[in-house]
Amino acid sequence: MSDRITSSSIENLTRFDRHFFTGKEKFTYMGSGSLGGKAHGLARVKNILESGAIAHSTPGVVIEIPTLTVIATDYFELFMKQNNLYEVAYSDMRDDLMAHAFQKAELPAQLVGDLRALVEQVHTPLAIRSSSMLEDAMFEPFASVYATKMIPNNQPDADTRFRKLVEAIKFIYASTYFKDASNYIRMTKHTTVDEKMAVVIQEVVGQRFDNRFYPQICGVARSYNFYPTGHAKPEEGVVDLALGLGKMIVDDGVAWSYSPAYPGANPPYNSLNDLLKQTQTEYWAINMGKPPAFDPIKETEYMLRYNLEDAENDGSLSFIASTLRPEDGRITIGTGVKGPRLIDFAPILKLGEIKLNDALKSLLKTCEDAIGSLVEIEFAATIDKRQATPLRLGFLQVRPMVVSHAKVDVATEELTGDKVLAASENVLGNGIIESIKDIVYVKEENFGAKHTQKIAAELEPINFKLVESKKPYLIIGFGRWGTSDPQAGIPVNFGQISGAKVIVEATLPDMSFVLSQGSHFFHNVTSFQICYFSIYHWGEFAVNWEWLKKQKAVAETEFVRHVELQSPLHIKVDGRSGRGVIEYE
Repeated sequence: MSDRITSSSIENLTRFDRHFFTGKEKFTYMGSGSLGGKAHGLARVKNILESGAIAHSTPGVVIEIPTLTVIATDYFELFMKQNNLYEVAYSDMRDDLMAHAFQKAELPAQLVGDLRALVEQVHTPLAIRSSSMLEDAMFEPFASVYATKMIPNNQPDADTRFRKLVEAIKFIYASTYFKDASNYIRMTKHTTVDEKMAVVIQEVVGQRFDNRFYPQICGVARSYNFYPTGHAKPEEGVVDLALGLGKMIVDDGVAWSYSPAYPGANPPYNSLNDLLKQTQTEYWAINMGKPPAFDPIKETEYMLRYNLEDAENDGSLSFIASTLRPEDGRITIGTGVKGPRLIDFAPILKLGEIKLNDALKSLLKTCEDAIGSLVEIEFAATIDKRQATPLRLGFLQVRPMVVSHAKVDVATEELTGDKVLAASENVLGNGIIESIKDIVYVKEENFGAKHTQKIAAELEPINFKLVESKKPYLIIGFGRWGTSDPQAGIPVNFGQISGAKVIVEATLPDMSFVLSQGSHFFHNVTSFQICYFSIYHWGEFAVNWEWLKKQKAVAETEFVRHVELQSPLHIKVDGRSGRGVIEYE
């Protein structure tokens, strides 16, 4: 998806003129070479927005790309060569040691002047984001593989602001060669040598409240809904919304999910307490107050979690929350009465006080037409707490989606039988797989939430060995895979289980979560066309643990077991019905 700066698709871009907010152009670049996949996608959206096709159909909503400049890939190559960093990059050095080596290096002198000019005039938070040449390709999306760093950029002196910006850029450069990125690239047709990194420097969408800076709404909208509920259809799409910075959705996997065709419908829940447990109780914001401990290689160095009480004091819940009335257990739209707050965006979605849903439907359709495929978009929005409109929606990213439409039939009666290892009526994916002999699973008898981080570490070398041997495998575990919360499941990065062709998520009474369709982990799963089984402890289907335990192990750790079968598994997934079955010989 990456293009050269001279390509016709982005010919309207101009070079950075040392004016960020005050310059005529809001989308500029520094250097030459490639802008990378992420920036190229934004350049295409820029042309769409400038055409006026969306603006005229969404009254009360202002859609824009937040002001940005892109450091093109030639500066990355110059940085690597001038500092002799390729030897470090291609070594087996630990991520933290590699990041420190990059921090000690010097940026090209030609780049320093432009960066200094930028921080001389900008005093608001900046997002420093990766935009590699391989990012956002159709089947190799690299979602969340590389780093993003947000900096408050509010220090009174330009020297400090400049130093923090440079630290963030070097951190993004270093993440090109971190272990997760290397593991991920092994799953593609590329090598690390193919990769080059551009960097996006962009204003953060949000408002300042005391020592916090955040948007009232962040979101991910997708053209296709893999888990539709109620009357919703897959092709009607899905939107995930949350309060605060987007990390809550794309990394933590917590959001209010709905179909754009039925914005007023609640997600399925067994009780009000169940609904409250599933919804947001914290949010992410940029720390604008007391500087944290110096840690330039920590992605969340300047980010903190806050409670909903803080957001209410900020006046941020008025248009996005409802209230559970303790006296009768009913949910009331808005925050006019006392009681626990529910971040359900009901004033917007049910009362239509802001036409956000209409804007998102228009944006999805226009991006689909421009890119020629189903899409996923990330955005953030701010609301004036005194009046609902206009809502300012910042468009942050667009990437293509991959959906298989091959016809596979799985009848209900196929889900049970003597040779069924696992089955579910809640399966993501589509197709028939008959090439898997290896199974990696978390031991049921040893599992506990307190061990999930250790489990993730034990899975990594097993995955590495299977990937090197070119052996796709089935992986089975508990809770949500890829979560950032160790209490909610196994906090693996995608690179730690990148060789898995089929993933099974089994819930437990104290660990039961809905897979977030807006998370970067989920996007990588769908883009690589990995089949994903969700098996609920209260349902009629279960994993055949007894059969698994009888199979001979080829590798075993305290919490993980790897078995290799004589004959391949027979795996069928019907993407239309959501049914899937895994059978052994």
